[in-house]
Amino acid sequence: MSPIELRNVSLSRNNTVVLHNIDLAIPGGEWTSIVGSNGAGKSTLVQALAGLLPYEGSIQIGGVELHSITTKARAQQIAWLEQATATSDNLDVGLRVYDIAMLGRLPHQNWLSIASADDHLVVEQAMRQTAVWDLRERFFSQLSGGERQRVLLARLFAVQADTLLMDEPIANLDPPHQADWLQWQTTLSDQGKTSITVLHEIQFALQAENLILLGKKGVHHQGKSDDPLTHQALIDLFDGRIELTKLGKHWVALTR
Repeated sequence: MSPIELRNVSLSRNNTVVLHNIDLAIPGGEWTSIVGSNGAGKSTLVQALAGLLPYEGSIQIGGVELHSITTKARAQQIAWLEQATATSDNLDVGLRVYDIAMLGRLPHQNWLSIASADDHLVVEQAMRQTAVWDLRERFFSQLSGGERQRVLLARLFAVQADTLLMDEPIANLDPPHQADWLQWQTTLSDQGKTSITVLHEIQFALQAENLILLGKKGVHHQGKSDDPLTHQALIDLFDGRIELTKLGKHWVALTR
């Protein structure tokens, strides 16, 4: 349940500053969703949290500076799911579905070691959870976009990390599997995991416990997803082009 703190963090891409001097306190053991306008730096932010981008300032996980954590320890503590298109392109190299999911166990293995019985058990559980166990002997390149995404989620879960970072995790998933993903999020919170997701689907983001709203000038708002102040900030972020209404137990966003 390690909280994540960002202090005066600046991030750049191609010599262009994307986020400048931002401060955030992300609760541990809860689900936080990042929502924002196009080009606001959502993906850049989670990539930095995953240790994939250099940064200025301080990013601490559980009070420990991110860049001081060894690569192996960071890979064990933080599981990362990038956007589906980038990941699929990188992995479309003739690997079986089972081999892709087993990549999630690499942080727990020694160099050139053989997967243990525990590794195989964890991978099978993750694949059954995401309903890709029956696809295990297929080649990743033969799968549909939704099937690939579920394999990548299995790989993510197989890491068994305390912190999970996901950039557009429900991309390509059909409605039943989107519903499954929401249930997995509930399970992660029940297990005390810290989950941070970038989502364009506001109705899904609103089911998180916390929201971070990014605008063109950095952090627009941070707060609980059911807080009226957060709702108003969300409406303002999109220039009043959305309205929020409650449907059953959940809030949904409608365009105007």
